[in-house]
Amino acid sequence: MKQFKIETIVGLFVFGGLLLVAYMTVKLGNVSFFGNNTYPLVAKFSSVTGLREGSPVRILGIEVGKVAEIAMDQESQRAVVKLRIKNGIKIYDDAIASVKTEGLIGDKYISVDPGGSGTLLESNGTITETQAAVEIADLVGKYAFGEVKPPANKTEGQEK
Repeated sequence: MKQFKIETIVGLFVFGGLLLVAYMTVKLGNVSFFGNNTYPLVAKFSSVTGLREGSPVRILGIEVGKVAEIAMDQESQRAVVKLRIKNGIKIYDDAIASVKTEGLIGDKYISVDPGGSGTLLESNGTITETQAAVEIADLVGKYAFGEVKPPANKTEGQEK
């Protein structure tokens, strides 16, 4: 009888541990079983270097969604980025989406200026105004090889 009691306690402990592991997997993996609280939008860019699925989408520095998928449109030769935006976030048809870098060499994310024209983008709507990321390595290369001129130094009393 005592052996049965110990086995039951160990079994309950293992079962509780498995439930905790399952819960943490769902929470950390951003998996939703009880309905989806986001809506899809699409943005097309000339370049999305460094951006990946799961990267954040931010408005005013606040995370409002994630990058769901990155594909290529063969006809227009543009990168198609599918975004998942939280319900309740209003994005208008004159919105601007930009690929930005967090810090100097950090991860990429999508920054959205939501616009305000009065016409809301519907589910599966397309953000038509986009800006690709500025590549720091390209800028450094242009500066190093003389393609970009440094600003002229003006000393006091000197006029051009």
